[in-house]
Amino acid sequence: MTYKYTKPSLVQAFIPIIFLIIALFINVRIFGDDSLSGSNQIILMLSAGVASLVALRLGFKWKEIRNGIVKSISSAMSSIIILLLIGSLAGTWLLSGIVPAMIYYGLMILNPTIFLFAACVVCAIVSIATGSSWTTAATVGIALVGIGTALGLNPGMVAGAIISGAYFGDKMSPLSDTTNLAPAMAGTDLFTHIRYMAYTTVPSITISLILFLILGFMYGGDAQPMSNEQILSAIDGAFNINGWLFIVPVLVVILIVKKIPAIPSILAGALLGAIFALIFQPEAVHAVSGYEEASWESSYVGLMMAMYGDISIVTGNEIVDDLLTSGGMYGMLGTVWLIMSAMIFGGVMEASGMLKRIAEAVISVVNSTGSLIASTVGTCVFFNVTASDQYLAIVVPGRMYTDTFESKDLAPENLSRTLEDSGTVTSVLIPWNTCGAYHSNVLGVSTFAYFPFAFFNLISPFMTIFFAYAGIKIRSLAEAEGNAITEDDLDNP
Repeated sequence: MTYKYTKPSLVQAFIPIIFLIIALFINVRIFGDDSLSGSNQIILMLSAGVASLVALRLGFKWKEIRNGIVKSISSAMSSIIILLLIGSLAGTWLLSGIVPAMIYYGLMILNPTIFLFAACVVCAIVSIATGSSWTTAATVGIALVGIGTALGLNPGMVAGAIISGAYFGDKMSPLSDTTNLAPAMAGTDLFTHIRYMAYTTVPSITISLILFLILGFMYGGDAQPMSNEQILSAIDGAFNINGWLFIVPVLVVILIVKKIPAIPSILAGALLGAIFALIFQPEAVHAVSGYEEASWESSYVGLMMAMYGDISIVTGNEIVDDLLTSGGMYGMLGTVWLIMSAMIFGGVMEASGMLKRIAEAVISVVNSTGSLIASTVGTCVFFNVTASDQYLAIVVPGRMYTDTFESKDLAPENLSRTLEDSGTVTSVLIPWNTCGAYHSNVLGVSTFAYFPFAFFNLISPFMTIFFAYAGIKIRSLAEAEGNAITEDDLDNP
């Protein structure tokens, strides 16, 4: 059965957006960093309520609105499952000594001056190999935050370097889901997309690395690092640190490179971490359990607690103890709540056609290549803010602008590059976006703290706009047809 409803006007479509922006502004001013503890979630749900009232006014039935909400939440279920499993992985990798070993050896070879530059490069390499910024942040990212903190660096700077490198690799890796999604939406092939995207991505990461070097020389020398000897001694006293522990992260990277899906790969990493904890850190497992005597029950309880709950390793060094903590799956529940609240709002806006109406208004004022690409960038950022999901920020604008790019005689790789330069990289800068919520939780650094230092993510949208207005590497349809990659090209590179 179908219902008759009125297409929303631009004013009606903006009512929930204006409510959301004003309410979030007030909320953040009052709660500050604590706004993600629950108050922002309430604001998102209230905004969804406002959007529902507008939709009902337009003639939509509650069943349609509800179906839109369910569809939106369903699209985020994979991310939610991954987030919960990452909580378990962080717990078992802490208890097994994997993360402490990364911190231990990292402190031995890195210094504050080059740390930010090195962190960005390391995360870029890992992310290219795995195709996942999420996996990069949850593995080497966690360790790098610990090392940076121990070196006395600003956690926001460290997280910004990690995220910059992780998202560079995520964009350029053929294993990345968004790197495959963007050309699919625009109508080009994967390798043309990656090659064309390099024109804007390489300058963006180069500028970012220079900025991290400058920050390192400006603040690295003034950092007040903890005594390395005390930290190394505290970690070595609590764990059996050895090179065998790195087998687990290497195996997880291999699984992802072999294109094993993220969920089973991360689950395998968490379970392997638990096994290595029993082999190498039996005393730590027993200590976490709270049992007086070591037994199979204490081992079972210790491992389960590492996977689902709060654990901490006591070393006697207060600062090191702060590093060696994990919240397990339980620690991720606040982020899951945030993601679900955001997807509820995005679902109502999408189902009622209000997001589409706003996008149509943007397209109507486009009159040049520069303004078209700038509008696409703005639309992607807008969807990251309102729909709260990077996939929607790629899919919906991709569908919207395909015909417009073609009518302007622009090759589809122009669109796919713009989608990634804006939709993918800005998602992590929005606190209530699935990516922003995830990275903030995993790294233990608020989005407000790392936002000004996520240089690559901030530069990328402006770089693609600059290329558009300057007319640099803007390929026409005729040029694209002349340089199309054929199946023979792929078989014989």
